[in-house]
Amino acid sequence: MADEFDLFVIGAGSGGVRASRLAAAAGAKVGLAEEIRVGGTCVLRGCVPKKLLVIGSHYHDDFQDAASYGWRQAEAPELDWPALIRAKNTELDRLHGVYRQLLDKAGVEMFDGRAVIAGPHTVRMGDRSFQARHILVAVGGWPTLPPVPGIEHAITSNEALDLPELPKRIGIVGSGYIAVEFAGIFAALGVTVTQIFRADKLLRGFDEEVRSFLGEEMAKKGVHLMAGRKVREIVKRADGALDLALDDGGSVIVDTVLYATGRAPNTKALGLEAAGVRLAENGAVIVDAYSQSSVPSIHAIGDVTDRINLTPVAIAEAHCLVDTLFRGTPRGLSYENVPSAVFSQPPVSVVGLSEEEARSNLGEIDIYAAKFRPLKHSITGRDERTLMKLVVKRSDQKVVGAHMVGADAPEIIQGLAIAITMGATKQDFDRTIGIHPTAAEEFVTLREKRGD
Repeated sequence: MADEFDLFVIGAGSGGVRASRLAAAAGAKVGLAEEIRVGGTCVLRGCVPKKLLVIGSHYHDDFQDAASYGWRQAEAPELDWPALIRAKNTELDRLHGVYRQLLDKAGVEMFDGRAVIAGPHTVRMGDRSFQARHILVAVGGWPTLPPVPGIEHAITSNEALDLPELPKRIGIVGSGYIAVEFAGIFAALGVTVTQIFRADKLLRGFDEEVRSFLGEEMAKKGVHLMAGRKVREIVKRADGALDLALDDGGSVIVDTVLYATGRAPNTKALGLEAAGVRLAENGAVIVDAYSQSSVPSIHAIGDVTDRINLTPVAIAEAHCLVDTLFRGTPRGLSYENVPSAVFSQPPVSVVGLSEEEARSNLGEIDIYAAKFRPLKHSITGRDERTLMKLVVKRSDQKVVGAHMVGADAPEIIQGLAIAITMGATKQDFDRTIGIHPTAAEEFVTLREKRGD
């Protein structure tokens, strides 16, 4: 006889783990299958390891800046790349263990291996079958590679996190957040970085001023930006180097090429279509406001749905789903004013509407912005600037967007996200006392409107 569950979850990433624990706490019998390791993209192949490398890469500039503040070093510091990778992996192992313990304490039954859907209420793992009142698909996404000749010589973000040695030259193809984050990491570690992308600017979909400003700041840090270009072919040379032939007839010679040109929902060969689940063209599970698929007993959350692909969103979707299925309080998630961050160098963080979105959707708006050199660099002399920007709806003076490029941007915008979610006006910002001296105080001291 098949094992029976109230909820069977496929995928132990952030969303799947949260849904499993909350459902078990609500009294459901929960099974959870994972074919790689508990933790998913964020913990194992994304946010956490990448942020650790971002932090590690900052020390190069910090050591240089220390001299401006009176610190003397007998010898120039030297990076031990393998040691950094080992330290990162040790932390990932710890987090994997923590997740397993949390699931075990919650009473979730874990299954290691690949699970596929065999029907509206059936999950199969090898020779075993499980019956479930509800099935949750939380398998996330996976990097994709375009059909470029020689693409077998390229790596993705997965491999970039575990390179055995640091290349001297790297080509990064793409202009999204993964591409700019790795460009910042490698450039700060002394690698010659060339970033190649089809668009005219970095970070398509972000505020245009933010896009331009980030490009300027990254160029200052040594990243060679090649906008409006495409790689036509990758050729491996006799010396092991890679020749990236461009569509304009030029070429770039690198030791490693990283493609960060997209990710796709990880739904291939999962049995979804055979079970009657409707999928989007890119493989994403199509769901309603309550994360229910076209098959009422099958649900999906997180990157596999391709809504807003952020870890906190997947976790929030998990909470909503458990409330809906097991707590008798059906609710969907609001996707308005979701804050986000790009851990580029300098970092970018935003919440709400861009200037372009606000002009298109709201009509008349007011823009308040400031660009300045951070206090730290008044002594170091480093040519690094910060951008802060507020987008205000003119009719009721509500702040509908906040944007920042500069040190600590994600930490600052997280706080502003609360105010904007609550409907704060520009006058609310104005009557808030700043903390001096900080960069964050600029958001409550912006007074000059930019002309239309």
